[in-house]
Amino acid sequence: MTATHYAVKAENIHKSFGSNEVLRGISFTAEQGKVLSIIGASGSGKSTLLRCINHLVVPDDGVVHIGTETLRSHKRRDGTAVSSDIRQLERIRARLGMVFQNFNLWSHRNVLQNLLEGPLHVQQVPKARATEHALGLLAKVGLSDKKDAYPNELSGGQQQRVAIARALAMNPDVLLFDEPTSALDPEMVGEVLRVIRQLADEGRSMILVTHEMKFAQEVSDHTIFMHNGRIEEEGPPGKLFNQPESERLRQFLLPAY
Repeated sequence: MTATHYAVKAENIHKSFGSNEVLRGISFTAEQGKVLSIIGASGSGKSTLLRCINHLVVPDDGVVHIGTETLRSHKRRDGTAVSSDIRQLERIRARLGMVFQNFNLWSHRNVLQNLLEGPLHVQQVPKARATEHALGLLAKVGLSDKKDAYPNELSGGQQQRVAIARALAMNPDVLLFDEPTSALDPEMVGEVLRVIRQLADEGRSMILVTHEMKFAQEVSDHTIFMHNGRIEEEGPPGKLFNQPESERLRQFLLPAY
């Protein structure tokens, strides 16, 4: 198979929920080893677009390329969109680390068990190797002392750092972040952003949906601004944040500066 220079490439993604057209033909490329941030007002389609990448939301039309593979969908007779190849989807999802805004940790498993679930049962990694890797990741996110704690014993910031470590435990090709700080109290936001910044400095491929404008500007290599289900403007963050061409983007950025 030929190598690609991109981590994710989306072409003409459309998605409607009933009569509500949420995505209206979105195309973008996320480069390997780079950070792509997606910004925009609530309801602009950011999170739906992110979830279309791994078919947590299945697009009505368009394709998503993950490395050398292409995810397609088709319509059932009732009009609902489904993934065309379920086995391929399962294989690709194992290569995409997803971090949700509400953590989505297993509440009945402790921190270490949360990290081991995927490697042991999905990837069939030997337990000793998976455990060593998981403990290293907990050290990376500053939570070595919490390996035996349960999610309800942790702060929101700690839970989100566990969620990031859990995503990393699968050795993903791409990390997808869906508003990773939106459910956190302000004093906990910094600890999560520090971990994400560290991952960016390591050259990991990441797509970040965020409302943290200053952070997006500092950490991103490329930024997309969405409005009404379309890409209103995109480009290097320095230009997008400091010299926006779109009047809508200028209005959107005003509260942040």
